[in-house]
Amino acid sequence: MDIKNITMLNELFLLGFQNLNCFRIPLFCLILLIYLLTLSGNMLTIVLVSTSHNLRSPMYFFLQQLSVCDLLQTACTVPLLLWTIINDGTTISVGGCITQFYFFNASESVECLLLTVMSFDRYLAICNPLRYTSLMNPKLCVKLTLIPWLLGFSIILITANAIATLQFCNQNTINHYFCDYFPLLELSCMDTFFVQTEAILQAVPVVFIPIILIIISYVFIIHTLLKIVSTTGRQKAFSTCSSHLIVVFLFYGSLIGIYVVPSRKQSPTISKVFSLLFTVVTPLLNPVIYSLRSKEMKEALKKMLCF
Repeated sequence: MDIKNITMLNELFLLGFQNLNCFRIPLFCLILLIYLLTLSGNMLTIVLVSTSHNLRSPMYFFLQQLSVCDLLQTACTVPLLLWTIINDGTTISVGGCITQFYFFNASESVECLLLTVMSFDRYLAICNPLRYTSLMNPKLCVKLTLIPWLLGFSIILITANAIATLQFCNQNTINHYFCDYFPLLELSCMDTFFVQTEAILQAVPVVFIPIILIIISYVFIIHTLLKIVSTTGRQKAFSTCSSHLIVVFLFYGSLIGIYVVPSRKQSPTISKVFSLLFTVVTPLLNPVIYSLRSKEMKEALKKMLCF
């Protein structure tokens, strides 16, 4: 490539969802409604866990942290998505684009690690019920919470810094509604081999190891559940971790659909739909799943409403 013909870019254009026509306003209203419900649901979870004495167990403490993570994730993407829908695309500075990439992927990484911590909590509660209270003490809960936040934001900082070294020239259009990993790589006019290698290495402690640990935890949990003679006792024990399993399947299913399946085999529209499920729908379902399946959450909500 002739260096003289390269024009360095300071702004990028997000296409968002194109050719919506008469569906623009309905889609905007639908996503806005989901966003408001997501904010309400996750903020309600945070308030209930903070104020209710019946929700002081480690499981609800970790659920509260998951809600904080979901709020951060949606705040990074959904407002910009709404803006692209109503304006048929929008511009964003390169610095703003990389900042959005950093905070969104950092919140993703934190959620991966938090789900792993929650699976460890369920393992201790079911496989070591007599020692659970002494093992999962408040100090350990705080440490197990700090590790995902510190590790998630630190590791993604390396990836964001690597992407910041890329040069974006000539073509400035991103066929997406936010600054994600693959769209940014496709836009760069430099060799991205180093960035891709770094991202794969970064995914080991943030994605692959957590998945393995979650699988191992549930192998032990299922083995313990099969030993329970009483059907009622088995169902009661499984109900304490079924909500977590549903959230894990939703989260990692969307994650695999976006990042593991090669982007070249997906059309841009399919990639956007998977991202929409990941960034809009999943953060809404997390508090709903836990709230609907938890008697303690329902009781705490009734007490707050009656008060």
